[in-house]
Amino acid sequence: MTITEKILAYHAGKNSVVPGDLIMAKLDLVLANDITAPLGIEEFRKAGAKKVFDKDKIALVADHFTPNKDIKSAEQVKMMRDFAREHQITHFYDVGQMGIEHALLPELGLVLPGDAVLGADSHTCTYGALGAFSTGSGSTDFAAAMITGKAWFKVPESIKFIFYGKLKKWVGGKDLILYTIGDIGVDGALYKAMEFTGETISNLSMDGRLTMCNMAIEAGGKSGIVPPDEITLQYVKQRAKRNFTIYSSDPDAEYSDIKEYDVSKIEPQVALPFLPENAKNISEIGNITIDQSVIGSCTNGRIEDLRIAAEILKGKKVHPYVRLIVIPGTQNVYLQAVREGLVEIFIEAGGVVSTPTCGPCLGGHMGILANGERCISTTNRNFRKRMGNDTSEVYLSGPAVAAASAVLGRIGSPEEIGK
Repeated sequence: MTITEKILAYHAGKNSVVPGDLIMAKLDLVLANDITAPLGIEEFRKAGAKKVFDKDKIALVADHFTPNKDIKSAEQVKMMRDFAREHQITHFYDVGQMGIEHALLPELGLVLPGDAVLGADSHTCTYGALGAFSTGSGSTDFAAAMITGKAWFKVPESIKFIFYGKLKKWVGGKDLILYTIGDIGVDGALYKAMEFTGETISNLSMDGRLTMCNMAIEAGGKSGIVPPDEITLQYVKQRAKRNFTIYSSDPDAEYSDIKEYDVSKIEPQVALPFLPENAKNISEIGNITIDQSVIGSCTNGRIEDLRIAAEILKGKKVHPYVRLIVIPGTQNVYLQAVREGLVEIFIEAGGVVSTPTCGPCLGGHMGILANGERCISTTNRNFRKRMGNDTSEVYLSGPAVAAASAVLGRIGSPEEIGK
């Protein structure tokens, strides 16, 4: 079996499963945010449920519109807050404690290798970087999971992605996943587990792995996963507050497809509007001016991302016609960035630094685009109207290109500003 099949078999109480099997799996964590939780809470009440299955295995994070941007968002968070109090939910994170959920929960050790996780947010697939099976759902399935602690799944087929070779300078996890989506398309892994392996992945940081698994959904994937290794263990051992199980794929495991990539040939990537699959090498982009640069989100708001951006922005000034918005993924990342002097670099360069929030990624707040404006962003989606006006455009990149572009006033590489 593959690592995904092994995890699902265990949580379904079976010795083995094969792709296509319908199973009912026990869950180690159920999560939602200030947009999806209120819908789930309504369904929970409609079902007549009186209590959650386990107050320690539910996470509610106010991250999309917080601090509340308007009355409606304030009411949504209040509904979630009241529910958390009523059911004494252990892991409720409000302003001051919260971060972007998919950056926060791994940081807190709430997701561990071998877990089965269901979240009412499509980017729940992020946690596969820890060696867990983790996938998104709608709010109704989230409500059922809060009541029963279980969810049904069709066991997905797996695609194995093997990355080998040495990364070029300024190429990271975001570039690898954009390149992959550019190769297979936004439905290239439809309802499949994307298993990332190879020597390049073995040497990739946990932040880079989280970025890659985060965007499995952008290829249509049911989940993304990286088999645990020493880098995984170093990350989770200092955070874990319970036991966990390491799984790995058998040598004779069957895959629906196997893809191999020589990363030494991959340049920094930029995905053009209006699909993540429109990925191109930075050298192919041409002269595209921008109005805004966003560095952050559940994809690239971790400390490694901010360090890369600061390295490029140090001693530079943001172009006078560009707005640079930097959004740390969690309070701890924000604090670390302050301690390391990164925030000072961003502000001296002419950027602004926000409290942790999903903010502009979904067109929420903290950087909405006007008619015809262009943004280079380290977020994960560039659909039409995603970040604002329907004539605006979002270009996806890693933090290195986003930072360099803020200085250039157009999409460009760090080398163009001497980095």
